[in-house]
Amino acid sequence: MTLPTPETHLRDVTRIVEHRSTGEQEFLQSVREVLDTLGPVLAEHPEFIEAGILDRLVEPERQVIFRVPWTDDQNRVQVNRGMRVQFNSVLGPYKGGLRFHPTVNLSVIKFLGFEQIFKNALTSQRIGAGKGGSDFDPAGKSASEVMRFCQSFMTELVHHIGEDTDIPAGDIGVGSREIGYLFGQYRRITQRYEAGVLTGKGVGWGGAEVRTEATGYGAVFFAQEMLARAGQGIEGRRAVVSGSGNVATYAIEKVQQLGGKAITASDSSGYIVDEAGIDLELLKQVKGVERARISEYAERRQSARYVTGGSVWDVPAELAFPCATQNELTDVHAKTMIANGVRAVTEGANMPTTPEAVELFQEAGVLFAPGKAANAGGVATSALEMSQNAARSRWDRDKSESRLHGIMRDVHESTFDASERYGRPGDYVLGANSAAFVTVAQAMLAQGVI
Repeated sequence: MTLPTPETHLRDVTRIVEHRSTGEQEFLQSVREVLDTLGPVLAEHPEFIEAGILDRLVEPERQVIFRVPWTDDQNRVQVNRGMRVQFNSVLGPYKGGLRFHPTVNLSVIKFLGFEQIFKNALTSQRIGAGKGGSDFDPAGKSASEVMRFCQSFMTELVHHIGEDTDIPAGDIGVGSREIGYLFGQYRRITQRYEAGVLTGKGVGWGGAEVRTEATGYGAVFFAQEMLARAGQGIEGRRAVVSGSGNVATYAIEKVQQLGGKAITASDSSGYIVDEAGIDLELLKQVKGVERARISEYAERRQSARYVTGGSVWDVPAELAFPCATQNELTDVHAKTMIANGVRAVTEGANMPTTPEAVELFQEAGVLFAPGKAANAGGVATSALEMSQNAARSRWDRDKSESRLHGIMRDVHESTFDASERYGRPGDYVLGANSAAFVTVAQAMLAQGVI
């Protein structure tokens, strides 16, 4: 049998995905971004083409969509849509977060699940990939409403998860409060205390130290390694950060611990600029405790100003950490940032930078760290939480952060090494995609056609 060339094979797979997933723009974008980098890998490994690895990899193993009925505080029935996409289990049980946000749809969940395959493989923690969520919006809901929704959501999800099957975690809109409600309902239905069935739990009942901080800390650790290889560092650098949730907050915290100055944070209403450096305690109070708008920060901090027009990326800085949501940083923003002297862009969110912006950064010689490598710290620490649950043990904060730092160092090294192997040293997009793909593909070859 004559095999197609890598280029022909990649075009064929892309065409099939586009036909099957018409209109799923986020998912298609994530697939194209990966496929565009894999030509050198397939040239070295024609056995991946022969075994149909990519044909299988781009199709989820299972997709579950279900209704979630619940009653609000006025005793009115509300109905949301829930879903769980179990993408790939070749390296271990499905692992990935749950997102509760009005923008959640099948395309978003599939894109996140597909990214998770590569992210999880890079951690070397032997976990597969899944993602789930709902178009439910916790914002503005009472704790009782959130609890009733979570209980209804878990009443269906319970049939599809388990410690050795699928282990959800938190994501946007799902923090330790929501994980607590979900776990309580799981325990109530199954009558089993399986701590390892969910991660992101409270530290007092099975959660891991540093889990809340892990994604933000991990992104900064990756940036630190990336800059060090280029003979640079974080100390003394200005950093712009988008978002104000856990990822952004703890990216800001770690930047400042390492001697940098983070000067921005944002939410959907606008952004703040604090030239004195973000006051972390105030930010945590406003966004974490009070769940207020970011403008509240500026009202209480003399050195800060609140901006509603333009973009956080208009603020000059040497380091940038997009930590909000997908496609928030465009080519227009990239041109401004390059003109302002940005040196490194590290994705804390999933696919926050458009392909056009990535290309501009790379052409300008700006260090660029894709989310599937840079924000792997969250899921890596979730895997560490699973290990502690299985052993019924608990690590202290220093050990947990040290393990996280070590994992992110390893992710950086494997990513950079792969970029060298496939002919483009320092191209972290190619490096992350190829290193992760080879790991998954080799496991799929070993396990046969399933």
